[in-house]
Amino acid sequence: MDYIIPLNGWAAGERDFRWRAETEFFQKFGNEEILDAAVGIVAKAVKSGHYIGVDLDITGTVTVACDRCLEDLILPVEAHPAFSVKFGTEAPEGEDEIREGSREILCLDASDADLDLSQVIYDYVCLALPMQRVHAEGECNPDTVKFLSEGAGNEEAATTDSPFSALKGLFEEDKQNKDK
Repeated sequence: MDYIIPLNGWAAGERDFRWRAETEFFQKFGNEEILDAAVGIVAKAVKSGHYIGVDLDITGTVTVACDRCLEDLILPVEAHPAFSVKFGTEAPEGEDEIREGSREILCLDASDADLDLSQVIYDYVCLALPMQRVHAEGECNPDTVKFLSEGAGNEEAATTDSPFSALKGLFEEDKQNKDK
């Protein structure tokens, strides 16, 4: 599926485009973290003279592995980026120039006839995902959580196997020597 807005051949006014991004879309980008996806995209493009504005509504769900139990975790995604399309061979130089009010600026070569939003959609879905991806408390796989809690309770064995176990208590000994 192409996520393209044709820039030539339509008169001034508003046009809507609708797409779906599913698992295959993310696999094309080499993303192995997203196991499944059902994301809807609505693009509202407005053309007025030389101005072209694009507003995206990206909503849906993606499935990733839970960071705690590695079971499937379905996460909602939502993003509403807004862009102004500028034509020219140079990208803006200053930080203030890459935004126009609340809109980001997409720079295209003057010869481009289409605006491909694939990368933009991919980026905004990935940015909508939380840094820590875990089930709500009590929803993780109980067998995995049990294993994790057993490992946490065995701290003594873990410290004796650690190469840093010889350093344990170093600061306490130093403090005791200073107190004397």
